[in-house]
Amino acid sequence: MIVTRAPGKLFIAGEYAVVEPGEPAVLIAVDRFLTVHLAPSDDVGRVHSREYGQAPVVWTRAEGPEHSVNIVVEHQPYDYVVSAITLMERLRDERGLPAHYFDLHIESDLDDSSGRKFGLGSSAAVTVAVVAALDEFYDLGLSRTERFRLALLSTITVAPNASGGDVAASTYGGWIRYSAPDRVTLRESLERHGVTKALTSPGWSPHRVDRLPDPSSLELLVGWTGSPASTERLVGGVRPPSGRTASPYESFVDESRDCVDALVASLRADDGRRALDVIGRARRLLQRLGETSGIRIETDELRLLCDLAERHGTAGKPSGAGGGDCGIVLAPTDVPLQRLLSAWEAQDIRRLDMSVQHLPGSADE
Repeated sequence: MIVTRAPGKLFIAGEYAVVEPGEPAVLIAVDRFLTVHLAPSDDVGRVHSREYGQAPVVWTRAEGPEHSVNIVVEHQPYDYVVSAITLMERLRDERGLPAHYFDLHIESDLDDSSGRKFGLGSSAAVTVAVVAALDEFYDLGLSRTERFRLALLSTITVAPNASGGDVAASTYGGWIRYSAPDRVTLRESLERHGVTKALTSPGWSPHRVDRLPDPSSLELLVGWTGSPASTERLVGGVRPPSGRTASPYESFVDESRDCVDALVASLRADDGRRALDVIGRARRLLQRLGETSGIRIETDELRLLCDLAERHGTAGKPSGAGGGDCGIVLAPTDVPLQRLLSAWEAQDIRRLDMSVQHLPGSADE
């Protein structure tokens, strides 16, 4: 039995703009996990997850054209798990390794007991964990960077506009500064040349991951509004159509970069007060983006979560695409938090008990 797991994520700053190649964001990995158990199988492959109901997804192999190994799913929609399996099977085939069937059992604590998602990046975490499990199963000897790249290639096969920031957080852990590659070029390379060559495509050049220090002067709080949101739908609503530019959006991207750069500098200097100011700027920037695009990024519940944070001497903002899900708060370590937490509780805002999750190894291995 092979067991792998990947942590969830939260965006701290840089949402929306990070989908543009080379534009930065700051994220953290959190100590809630998605776990994959892999066991060899004889006849077919199966994926067991409560996401699919009581019956597993059953898959087999079929002959495909050059540079491909097709995975045929008997039922259930195409998703991130199947995409990761497909990509890893293609890599295995390109390396001339024998094929084997296997069963996957997926467990997650990235949502609540009823299955409602917290917005902690479960799609990214499951992709990262499946890639890691198949790396071990086929003894591929992949580096952390290669696992990240395979997980992102799997992700953009399903969601072409995904930035990959959540994939990076689940792969590297801790606090990170992240910028995305050129996913259009990566997809073209994958389709034309196969997995192996896509791993070294020129499309990776705008991408970067840098580890950031934990701010000792700040404490992180996470609040959940109980309203799951669709990241892909929200991001698609604010980006101008391909080939067109929009001045408000261009201005937003520039200001977002400035915010992220300022936040990175404050974290490296452990300047908590400056970090709080930046979080406030990042929140207002998202508010303006919502107003200019007509997309409801900061819902009434998220607005209340953040307003209460500011009234109690801390700084809060939506995390990720907004529209529901989580808000994050950075609080000076000398500010008592019980009044804020009581105010949240009175408004049915649920504090999620979680911390930053670090993973061993460097960001460039």
